[in-house]
Amino acid sequence: MILLAIEDITERREWENAIRASEQRLKDLIAALPGAVYTTDAEGRLTSYNPAAAELWGRHPKLGTDEWCGSWRLYRTDDTPLPHDECPMAIALKEKRPIQGAEAVAERSDGVKVPFLAYPTPLRDASGKVTGAVNMLVDITERKRAEALAERLAAIVQSSDDAIISKNLDGTIISWNEGAERLLGYGTDEIIGKSIMTLVSPDRRDEEVDILDRVRRGQHIQHYETLRQRKDGSLVWVSLTISPLSDAAGKIIGASTIARDMTERRRADEHRKTLMDELNHRVKNMMAVIQSIATQTLGHASTLEEARTAFSSRLINLATAHDLLTRESWESANLAEIVSDTVKPHADGKTRFQIEGPGVRLSPSAALAMSMALHELSTNAAKYGALSNEKTARS
Repeated sequence: MILLAIEDITERREWENAIRASEQRLKDLIAALPGAVYTTDAEGRLTSYNPAAAELWGRHPKLGTDEWCGSWRLYRTDDTPLPHDECPMAIALKEKRPIQGAEAVAERSDGVKVPFLAYPTPLRDASGKVTGAVNMLVDITERKRAEALAERLAAIVQSSDDAIISKNLDGTIISWNEGAERLLGYGTDEIIGKSIMTLVSPDRRDEEVDILDRVRRGQHIQHYETLRQRKDGSLVWVSLTISPLSDAAGKIIGASTIARDMTERRRADEHRKTLMDELNHRVKNMMAVIQSIATQTLGHASTLEEARTAFSSRLINLATAHDLLTRESWESANLAEIVSDTVKPHADGKTRFQIEGPGVRLSPSAALAMSMALHELSTNAAKYGALSNEKTARS
């Protein structure tokens, strides 16, 4: 006799097919994820990974053989080597706990290092036994670059000789560098949170209100020269460059101000103006002197040749006196040098003069007058007096 036991397995087959379909959908979903995802068994051997993980690692690890992580090499954040069996996935499996955002660096086979955050999570069966783990790796290369750039910019701002200040649209100061402290006297703790009007003298408040209005309209302001008030109440000339600050959505939320100390430049400008005024004054005086010399020469000369010789001699003497005053920055001139320079053309290479007397300094106008007077006397002496013979003159 034959007994047959027939069991309807349709439902079980449907259930198995549903599980396989679900597993396939999960694999397709993981493969499509832009983030790196991979799985391991309970011993840490890789069982799957998606294309993004292979891209991050720079290689395709061998399933069932490679352990813990598919990267070629790993490093800690301090750039020391990180053994694979000490990586976040290994710790999660060994300690049977999830790890959130552990940071490490994967080195690709081409030498490129990729900083990442790891989120390994153990997987358990219905009884709670760990059967494997899944890990998601987040590439933070761009974030690291942005952080490094921000640190460099912060270092530049902090070490800048210029005052660099940021404020919100209400004029409240939100950042303050060392240059601002040196220029304006306030420490960071003293000024942050206060109004920008703290730095503006009462008679220039409307000026700052206008600047804030222009910033709200998105305007950039360059080389705006104005006065700002230091902590001790003194005023300092500055050149302002002001740029609107925007948030990620492009909305203007404040302004960055670079204030450059213009004190020395303005002093230089004022000094240059004074020099120009002085130069103009001297040129006018010189023209008057030359005109006087020309009038005197032409009025007393009997021939054109005599006038030309006398005029040339007087101009040379005047130029010599100017050279002496220029060497002394036109403050004064030594009488002995005036005498020496004036009579030198009559020495003819011989020791004909002995100049003695106390040290006397003459003002520029007196020095020029003395030089011209001595020139006339020595010229006359050379023609008709003591310098017309070979004897030594004493003065």
